[in-house]
Amino acid sequence: MPHRGTNLDGGRSICGACVTEAFPYPPPSARAALDALLAREPLLAQIEARAGPLPWRVRPPGFPGLLQAIVAQQISNQAAAAIWRRLAALPGALEPSGLLGLSEDALRGAGLSRPKVAHARALALGFAEGRLEARALATMDDEAAVAAIAAVRGLGRWSAEIYLLFSLGRSDVFPSGDLALAAAAAHLMDLPARPSPAALRALAEPWRPARGLAARLLWHHWRHVTGRPALDDIAAARP
Repeated sequence: MPHRGTNLDGGRSICGACVTEAFPYPPPSARAALDALLAREPLLAQIEARAGPLPWRVRPPGFPGLLQAIVAQQISNQAAAAIWRRLAALPGALEPSGLLGLSEDALRGAGLSRPKVAHARALALGFAEGRLEARALATMDDEAAVAAIAAVRGLGRWSAEIYLLFSLGRSDVFPSGDLALAAAAAHLMDLPARPSPAALRALAEPWRPARGLAARLLWHHWRHVTGRPALDDIAAARP
């Protein structure tokens, strides 16, 4: 998911039923906002009718959620899930001080490239030195949080927006640089090509203040039509 987001490669994997069972449905407040969005956007309303109820994916706040975004950059979801499992199995890897204590060989052995090792360490150092703090990020408005996260080497706007969506539950964040979102919009709207980030942003304007919910729906649509699971799906699936 370059910081342009979710890759479009990677084949079919775990069964849809297993994925659905692994995630709860949207909480009541999100469901109400989602229903209000669908009432005025018939095209989006078709998605759940075809793909089933929207699974509600969440990621942990703070260091682990942002580390997962680094792992997911520029590679398929299957590869990202495999790396995440190996990384999470390393003692202390999901804590800033623990990750800083791991050798480059250990991190490379989990599957991180050299640039991602550097980015993971920069993130850990940001938390260790107090330049990033989970509670502080949660109190910032969307743009302030994006700026704080994107100031860390290796974390751009896409990574920050993914964090705001899945770790902080922000409902109007729309990662317009995400390739899978662009592909989903093109397929759903029968566009001749994937829209550019600027064009996708413009398409999403009518969905305010629920653009984040619209993004979740578009990803749900893309997984349904392609059979490609999200990183979270693979990580949550039983072996």
